[in-house]
Amino acid sequence: MNFSISHITFKKQQLVLLIIGVFGLFFGNSNLQAQQATTTINLVLNDVIAIDPESAANGGNVNFNYEDIHDYNSEKTNNVPNSLIITFSKPFDLKVRANGTHFENGSNSIPVDVLTVKLNESSSIEGNSAPVVLSTSDQVLISGVGSGSKLNLDLDYIIPQERSSSSDILGKPSGSYTQQVTYTATAL
Repeated sequence: MNFSISHITFKKQQLVLLIIGVFGLFFGNSNLQAQQATTTINLVLNDVIAIDPESAANGGNVNFNYEDIHDYNSEKTNNVPNSLIITFSKPFDLKVRANGTHFENGSNSIPVDVLTVKLNESSSIEGNSAPVVLSTSDQVLISGVGSGSKLNLDLDYIIPQERSSSSDILGKPSGSYTQQVTYTATAL
């Protein structure tokens, strides 16, 4: 019986030594040090002012149809949602100008100043804005805009009744009169 008690005691000692060894391996080894590596992350930013190619003004058309006396004797407004979709990283001004002095139809013409362009209140771009009577000079349509990504600028194109019922439009030969308008976003 002495042999079996010794054998059990010996096995207990081995088990205790094994447990101590395992704990020592995981928790007591002070020779292993934590290792670190450091890397530098650089964010290289460039200023950007971009008019999205999906903007309605990019190759789009705004049509005013004068079909009857009511059309010539009333103000006409065309609202164009997403006229411009702009991404910008710093404050800017948006300017507008006509590429010529007249809407043209062959040798017939209508002065571009019959048209007013203004910011529609549904736009997501905020800034100082005033209606612009179209001319060949760059005119500020909206100014002091901060920064933002893919913000929409909805525009209203207006021909007032006093211009459509005047000789500027009324009495001109029928047909389509055309002129291009250019928008320019410039950093402040």
